[in-house]
Amino acid sequence: MRNANIESLLRTFIGCGKTDFLFSALNMPSMLHDWEAGTVTRAELAQAMNMALFEDLLERSSNGRTYTNDAIAGGGSVHFDHGALRTVRWPHNGALPPGEGAFTRILRPLGFRLNGRYPLDKLGMTGRAYVHADAPDEIAQFFLSELHPERFSKAFQSAVTNVVKSSKDPLTPLTISQLSDLERDGSLPLDVAHELLPVIVGAFARQHEMPAEADYEALLRESAEMAWIATEGNAFNHATDRVEDVFALSESEKAKGRPMKPDVERSRSGRVFQTAYRADRVKREFRSLDGGIVTREVPGSFYEFITRKRTFDQQERRWQTDLRFDAGNATGIFKMTAQAAN
Repeated sequence: MRNANIESLLRTFIGCGKTDFLFSALNMPSMLHDWEAGTVTRAELAQAMNMALFEDLLERSSNGRTYTNDAIAGGGSVHFDHGALRTVRWPHNGALPPGEGAFTRILRPLGFRLNGRYPLDKLGMTGRAYVHADAPDEIAQFFLSELHPERFSKAFQSAVTNVVKSSKDPLTPLTISQLSDLERDGSLPLDVAHELLPVIVGAFARQHEMPAEADYEALLRESAEMAWIATEGNAFNHATDRVEDVFALSESEKAKGRPMKPDVERSRSGRVFQTAYRADRVKREFRSLDGGIVTREVPGSFYEFITRKRTFDQQERRWQTDLRFDAGNATGIFKMTAQAAN
């Protein structure tokens, strides 16, 4: 049985066809099998947002769409483990709050809490994981990373400023007030949730204007990750299916000719294993030096796979999934968007 509140939110926002697809494609947290008509809990709104963001990722990743369609055709589904996005911690960020602050103001009212910090020093970044307090093992996490321009050259910093200084803030005063109400009460009336969902989903996008090609080149010389942000902004960098055996899946996808990462990343704990498709290629426009517009093919988003081992909690007397991440794994996975642009 479908959660009627989530179904109502998604049907109004993205239509019946995409809603039906998402209910067939994705796991539904067990706590959401019960609901109160007309009142949307923070967990329900978080799940609706995650489902809409998953669909948005598939719109931008044909490889992810093909994989998901194959999973459904084979009688299976996707256990949405986490979505990842990139931000820039920089004071010259236009109207958008710097770094992860642009998103923690959304995630915390929805019930997400910090569950780990991961230094990504080789990339000049810091990653943080946010897990949902009400259903940590079943509602998809967020891996939210910040890039630190101060760790790069002055020329790089100038290019960052040029790119992000035009950023707009997608959250209105009304949205911020609605999120405050949600954080206080843990729920919202259904009609308010209908207003809120499109705005918070819209935050996961590029908020700055078309970048200049010269700035893009300057960024690309020092950080493929910042160059990616220049074209894609704060869109989902990747979405991830939690699978039982990522090693077997990797070999199976390679045999199909899919653009898989050569090796599986293994965490230092020996309990988290990750691999991915290479990023889909997308066409993006840039401002040229002569004032015209040029189009280039650049790395877009991608689809990831993860296996998480479980341990038996003696105190709780139950099996628990290892929900942590690994800095080495993340650094390896980020290379999926480090392909040279054309």
